[in-house]
Amino acid sequence: MTMTTTEADKILADNFAPWVLDLGLSVQEIHADRAVLRLPWSDRLAREGGAMSGQALMAAADTATVLAVSAARGGYVPMTTVQQSTSFQRAVTGADVLITAVLTKVGRRMAFADVTLADADSGELAAHASAVYALLG
Repeated sequence: MTMTTTEADKILADNFAPWVLDLGLSVQEIHADRAVLRLPWSDRLAREGGAMSGQALMAAADTATVLAVSAARGGYVPMTTVQQSTSFQRAVTGADVLITAVLTKVGRRMAFADVTLADADSGELAAHASAVYALLG
């Protein structure tokens, strides 16, 4: 069964903290092994100097991975982040960010993902993350 973007948006709305929802993330694509989210540009998410804050980018990467795992498992299951390592490549200023979480392995109790975060206007890589999740349900 393939998850739709509407179903993924509902998982987002039903299972994430209000401050995560305040990021304004939207699901652009959802597949059995990946999720693509859009983080809209907002001055509220910018740090001094006008670049998108690293905290917002890391939260978006985490959220995209949860949705990718949910798609792979056929629906939301409780999970927790075990590890996330993020390398920032370039600042994003005044543009949305596209976050692509690609699952590299999903087992019964653990899931692993590579996440790219790119400037939606230029396509340039802004950050790369790797993540590990413990599946609790």
